[in-house]
Amino acid sequence: MSEPDSFFYFVPVSIIPDQQKRASFMLFNDVIGQQNVKQHLSEMVEQNRLSHALLFLGKEGSGALPLALAFAQYVVSLPTPAPVVEDLFGGMTALEPKPAFISPDNIASEPPFQRAEQLVHPDLHFTYPVIPKKPGDKPVSADYINEWREFIKLYPYGNSYDWLQFIGAENKQGNITSEECKEIIHKLSLKSFESNYKVLVLWMPEYLKKEGNILLKLIEEPPVNTLFILVAENEEQILPTILSRCQLVKIPALEDQEIEQALILRAKASAETAAQIAAISSGNYREALQLLQNADEDWQSLLREWLNATLKGGPVAQVKFVEEVAKLGREKQKQFLRYFNHLLGQSIRIKVLGPDFAQLPEKEKDFAVRLNKIASVSQQQSIIEELDRSSYYIERNANAKMLFQALTIKLYHIIQNKTLILMS
Repeated sequence: MSEPDSFFYFVPVSIIPDQQKRASFMLFNDVIGQQNVKQHLSEMVEQNRLSHALLFLGKEGSGALPLALAFAQYVVSLPTPAPVVEDLFGGMTALEPKPAFISPDNIASEPPFQRAEQLVHPDLHFTYPVIPKKPGDKPVSADYINEWREFIKLYPYGNSYDWLQFIGAENKQGNITSEECKEIIHKLSLKSFESNYKVLVLWMPEYLKKEGNILLKLIEEPPVNTLFILVAENEEQILPTILSRCQLVKIPALEDQEIEQALILRAKASAETAAQIAAISSGNYREALQLLQNADEDWQSLLREWLNATLKGGPVAQVKFVEEVAKLGREKQKQFLRYFNHLLGQSIRIKVLGPDFAQLPEKEKDFAVRLNKIASVSQQQSIIEELDRSSYYIERNANAKMLFQALTIKLYHIIQNKTLILMS
């Protein structure tokens, strides 16, 4: 892992200061936005319609994992109904009245919640991708439970790459092993210790390969009051046999205003900075936090250098740019491409609707207007597709020099008939 990347993954917790009191901050109110989903989950419990297997499906930074954890902690903290016994006349009577419904935001007063929020409740279990600690190991999630609790405390909106780097994976591939699947079966076959429910949060089922079929019977016919909560980003990478056995809970991308308010209240960003970052982050709070860390980066100057090198500078200038951008590290490279994508989107908006509809500061609006002079709407859409594809490959450890060199050539061919220099 390069030095810039390592700086991000091990920075102090103060970069995400919304976790000042509770160790794992998991009440519904603590999860950014998603009001409709929260209401839906609450009604499922209140109306006794809780399915035994839920799939929380949301893109990176949407809050699918924090919401799943909040819901899991809520469910295991609900009061246990009193036992039912046979009365003198053969009827069945509860020893105590049925507990009144408790909303998710009032669950913190229940005694079990103190253990649930620390992620140490005996009826709350977790599965996530792991790596062997030494050659020949057959790792299970429990081997990394302390690291998991710490990761959730520091980076609740992190993705699987963040997690794998947090446990020192570097270039190793994470996995949810067959041994872990057997461990799940064992855990959930036991009676619950305290709660009315046993709950398993399985994060990133995309890492379950064929060994995931071991779980099919358990998911389809689980022990009574067993709840599976799967949390995924990519529906297409989940085993169809598992997907078909789950009730889908879609987690939409966050609204710009929700991210903006979260950055102001939680990360102590200025209103102006928060608004700019929210507009670029595309509903991804993880990305917004990273952009905030690098808010002083002059992406516009770097982009101007790239376009001038591509359109006017020739091979020497292009190689110089590629060398420069390759040193940034993977996360900054993705942020740079996202910034370019955002400007292109606003440029198209200006072309179609007019300058008054661009959500940009004046300096960036001027740059977006200039983009319309070097590329048509269809050309800009083609560039956006190439940038998205490049971000995908960066995420999968593509060689940065080769990628940006190829991308530079593609940009040249897309806009080869337009050669305006974008100098201030």
